Amino acid sequence: MTVADRLHAAKPGTIEAELVAIALEQTGAEHGALFVWDKEAGGLALVHHVVGGLTVTLPRVVRKEDRAGIALHVYETDEPYLSADTSRDPLYTRYLIDVGAIAAAPIRYQRRPIGVITVSTREPRGVTAKTLATLTQLADTAAPLLRRAQVDKLSRAATGRPLMIKGPSPAWHEVERKIELAAPTNAPILVRGESGTGKDLVARAIHWNSRRADKPYVTVNCAAIPETLLESILFGHVKGAFTGASFHKVGEFQKANGGTLFLDEVGELPVMLQAKVLRAVEQGEVQPLGSNDPPDRVDVRLICATNRDLEAMAKTGAFRDDLFYRLSVMTLDLPPLRSYKDNLEVIANVFLETSATAHGKRAPRLGPDVLARLAAYDFPGNVRELKNTIEHAVILCTGDELRTEDLPRPLLDRSSRDSVAKLKRPEQTTLEEAREKWLDPLERQYLTELLAKHAGNVEVAARAAGVNKVTLYRLLKRRGLHLGRTVKPS
Repeated sequence: MTVADRLHAAKPGTIEAELVAIALEQTGAEHGALFVWDKEAGGLALVHHVVGGLTVTLPRVVRKEDRAGIALHVYETDEPYLSADTSRDPLYTRYLIDVGAIAAAPIRYQRRPIGVITVSTREPRGVTAKTLATLTQLADTAAPLLRRAQVDKLSRAATGRPLMIKGPSPAWHEVERKIELAAPTNAPILVRGESGTGKDLVARAIHWNSRRADKPYVTVNCAAIPETLLESILFGHVKGAFTGASFHKVGEFQKANGGTLFLDEVGELPVMLQAKVLRAVEQGEVQPLGSNDPPDRVDVRLICATNRDLEAMAKTGAFRDDLFYRLSVMTLDLPPLRSYKDNLEVIANVFLETSATAHGKRAPRLGPDVLARLAAYDFPGNVRELKNTIEHAVILCTGDELRTEDLPRPLLDRSSRDSVAKLKRPEQTTLEEAREKWLDPLERQYLTELLAKHAGNVEVAARAAGVNKVTLYRLLKRRGLHLGRTVKPS
């Protein structure tokens, strides 16, 4: 199994430990440590530390005001570092035990460091340039997977949901590929999909994986705000701009300056406001409502989401075509849950664990009866409905296994109807039987027309069909046709 495969296979929350374990295996070092940048702490957080085979769980954050040390130096310079003899290295700082030699490599994602991995030995010159090269290659392989784990933690903290399940379908693979390529840019992105497919999660993932990750992420749901207030919400207003405007309000575009603005349900944006949004996107200018001052300058990356057909709306004039083309520089189409239900059990178990943790309960098992009910349901609300369904069941569950009666009523009613319908269906046919059923009328028609065209002459007809006479006679018999003045069924 390759390094990437091992990291892919790591369970949620264990990728850091697996990465350090691989580093120690590949370098033969005695100790290993993994640091990641912690924005809130303002330093490098030690997330996993192995000392002589012992996993050390003591938390530590390395900040500039501390004696910086090698790890922070590597992070700030974004360059690998080898200290063959720490006794002569002014950057070296002791932690827990003295070590004689250290190799450290930055973990880079999108051309900037997100962490540092180190290995060390007690004796000087225990690590070499070859060790450093191996560690650097490992850091490059691990970077996107480590970043994914970080983003998943951010998603759970912000929304209570994991970002997404890695690879539940080819369509999701394509979404993830586009996110990785588009996130570092400043291009507007239009996220399309049915309600509950995870458009907000994808928008957050784009922001967290962008160079604006440390800047504001602001969300506006265009469908949840009355039209009369939406302009003020987006662009702000000055005192006295309208009745009740008793203070100066900063708009969401200004709040998102330097970061990302997510416009959810952008298809609900009133036409009269679309021109101002276009100006903000194209020229970086916003004009607060009622202001006579020059426009405010903003630098905002816009991500929009919709479950409506904006292209069709643009053709009818319900949505400005110039705004549509500007917003859809990059489009992401999110697949509905029903298109990847083969992975339903895995996804449901993820929500089972997160719901049980959120409600302080022990996670019950997902029984076969419940799984059958879930599989029989179409989930019009997609992943959001699945999450709510599992949470509902976890709250009501009193045993070690979810029961069908713990599921919400709409799912039970629909599942019951589907089960009855399945009982009425005929037994599943084999592939060969299905092929025969499909081919029979087509071959009968083809053979009838072929022989009619050649006046019943089998030899000429066979030559025209590209087969020999014996094969043609066999096909005629198989399809129940016999030769006379005309070809007729037997």
